[in-house]
Amino acid sequence: MHRANSPRDFEIREARSADGRTLARFNALMAEETEGKMLDPGLIGPGVQALLEDATKGRYWVAEAGGEIIGQLMVTYEWSDWRNGNIWWIQSVYVPSEWRRKGVFTALYRHVESTAAAEPGVIGLRLYVEENNTRAQQTYEALGMTRPSYLVMESMLNKQTKRR
Repeated sequence: MHRANSPRDFEIREARSADGRTLARFNALMAEETEGKMLDPGLIGPGVQALLEDATKGRYWVAEAGGEIIGQLMVTYEWSDWRNGNIWWIQSVYVPSEWRRKGVFTALYRHVESTAAAEPGVIGLRLYVEENNTRAQQTYEALGMTRPSYLVMESMLNKQTKRR
């Protein structure tokens, strides 16, 4: 576990199955705040739980203070044949407003960065950020992330997904 200094100390740990409800709630809050999207609880809850139960899908880390989750970060994996290694994609980042600007995200990021650096075959970190979210962009740049020349494009298949 990583310890960080803030007005209250908090710890970084890998998420557990019991954290699923909080992670899903944080994801819904983040989607509404950053994109104005309302996530379907019948999908996000099972989606979070599926990842927590299958490490091949990705991993979550949480910041915790006094038994309360005060931040989260998830990574998923992309295999790069060009580089013969895995890139960890940072996703589902959320820190409640009362904990922002207190080092919670920085501690989560640095923990994941050092974990990735220690794992053979992990060659880098990437993330998506909304074009208009300048505060987040500035935070990521301050942590040493750069803007590659790639533009993300997508084609969602609109398949019905399973609900649990």
